Amino acid sequence: MFRALVVDEGQQVSVQELGADRLPEGDVTVTVEYSTVNYKDGLAIVHGKPVIRSYPMVPGIDLAGTVSASEDPRYGVGDRVVLNGWGVGEAHWGGFAGMARVKGDWLVPLPDAFSTEQAMAIGTAGYTAMLTVMALESNGLTPDAGDVLVTGAAGGVGSVAIALLAKLGFRVIALTGRPEEADYLTSLGAAGIIERSELTEPGRALGAERWAGAVDTVGSQILANVLASTSYGGVVAACGLAAGADLPASVMPFIIRGVTLAGVDSVMAPTPVRLAAWERLATDLEPTTLSSIVSTIGLEQLPQAAADILAGAVRGRLVVDVNA
Repeated sequence: MFRALVVDEGQQVSVQELGADRLPEGDVTVTVEYSTVNYKDGLAIVHGKPVIRSYPMVPGIDLAGTVSASEDPRYGVGDRVVLNGWGVGEAHWGGFAGMARVKGDWLVPLPDAFSTEQAMAIGTAGYTAMLTVMALESNGLTPDAGDVLVTGAAGGVGSVAIALLAKLGFRVIALTGRPEEADYLTSLGAAGIIERSELTEPGRALGAERWAGAVDTVGSQILANVLASTSYGGVVAACGLAAGADLPASVMPFIIRGVTLAGVDSVMAPTPVRLAAWERLATDLEPTTLSSIVSTIGLEQLPQAAADILAGAVRGRLVVDVNA
């Protein structure tokens, strides 16, 4: 038996005691120790569809734990593993439970540098942040090019992105709608703070060149304005749509300044990319950073946490102790 947060038809959310016979198909069974709360998890718990594709559903797009049974030769009993994305928590039961049965193809061996709790302090948000940094680097951005802007800076992706970029030698500017978090952002490595309202209104197709690169987690008008103020030859890595899926932008930054807009997907990224990201996280993310950005909750606190993350009221990362 194990406990799980279950969303039933009609968007009824409850913590239930379930048997292993209720688990979906898969070739690896994982005893889950920790999960985490992402923006998509908030949407699943509060709104259900279209994130949740069938009911009943156990949300949670992330999980970390130990293999308890396996038909996949790559994984044996006792192996520590981490899972991010792949439609888990949307179309396949996810991480907000004490047990999960998944495809071995969806798993990544957990680097020795991290405990399962630390892995979920990183979660999809931190893994995505690493992918955005890798996208900036692969498109030629270096610390000597100039400032790098991070939008949604106090959120999960933004917090980890700031810490990673600062350690790698970039001068980071944080964009936030929560000026009261300035000390927190500075502690992560931000060298400057910009109020979100500066970039929320429609602006010029080309603005003053203010940064050489950016990590954008919000999309819509903010991303359009970020592109308009990116320096010649700059790179913007886009990974989120918290402000909307539209992009009311001009082609001018691309054809006049040669700006690159690099899209970053974490959900269906192939295994080699995932392995590379987790290897980089093991070397480029200071363990002390994780402790400064994390709060831990239990399954019963998830509905409120889901509402908070959608309201933009969560700082850093929320780790879920599924056995608490």
